[in-house]
Amino acid sequence: MTTTEILTGERADFLETLQQHRWFLTFTAQGLSDEQAASSPTASALSIGGLIKHVASVEESWVKFIEEGTSAMESDPESTDYEDREANFRMQPGETLESIIAHYNEIAAHTDKLVETVDMDLSHPLPSAPWFPEGKAWSARRVLVHIVAETSQHAGHADIIRETIDGQKTMG
Repeated sequence: MTTTEILTGERADFLETLQQHRWFLTFTAQGLSDEQAASSPTASALSIGGLIKHVASVEESWVKFIEEGTSAMESDPESTDYEDREANFRMQPGETLESIIAHYNEIAAHTDKLVETVDMDLSHPLPSAPWFPEGKAWSARRVLVHIVAETSQHAGHADIIRETIDGQKTMG
């Protein structure tokens, strides 16, 4: 697609909605130190930096599912504990908020380009997991709806955490 072409319809809707919720999520991090971004000031173990890191990882994984199929979502057979998954929600030593957001922006740019051209009816079976119904397949369209929902949900979590840190609110 050239820059002179304008997206319309569901592609435009997906991009506009996803970009808006990405903005809500990353806005919660604006002006925070790495220490603040890594902090968990609520009853939850979640942090703003960890949430952005997690949403980036989820978006990246689901886009790989669209591009490569079911095998892209299968868990590492070597990993038997949940430490790797939990680490996905936390800023690790040496990680900075700036680097996490930069990585998220790279993933977002890739997703945005995919939305411009992907066959929305392209479908793959969901991987076997306790949280997926057996024998179900998701289209690219359904995956994009899921990415929007995931981003939106965690933007709300991040907003509560930010308000707890210093009173800043994304909206309201």
